Amino acid sequence: QVQLVESGGGLVQAGGSLRLSCAASGRIFSINAMGWYRQAPGKQRELVARISSGGNTDYVDSVKGRFTISRDNAKNTVTLQMNSLKPEDTAVYYCNADFEFWGNRWGQGTTVTVSS
Repeated sequence: QVQLVESGGGLVQAGGSLRLSCAASGRIFSINAMGWYRQAPGKQRELVARISSGGNTDYVDSVKGRFTISRDNAKNTVTLQMNSLKPEDTAVYYCNADFEFWGNRWGQGTTVTVSS
């Protein structure tokens, strides 16, 4: 089996920064795309950013220029650097990965709260 464990959420004032990390563990053969999703209260889960195994990235328009996704293939980690945070970024953030053999998996989520 495999699992994803997130860390780095918390409370921050508007304009501040947070760094989310996600580590994959278990019997990993390879990982294709990795990404971060978020779900705000009363809203559907949405893609925030994703990165391919080759490093190609994709962002939702609302975070472009503020968030940066990166990954370390040797360590099986993905990171989301979030700058210039806004109250509307408040949500539970979930790590997601597409594992070879095991399929798609989610982390347990980490809460980000941005105060105005």
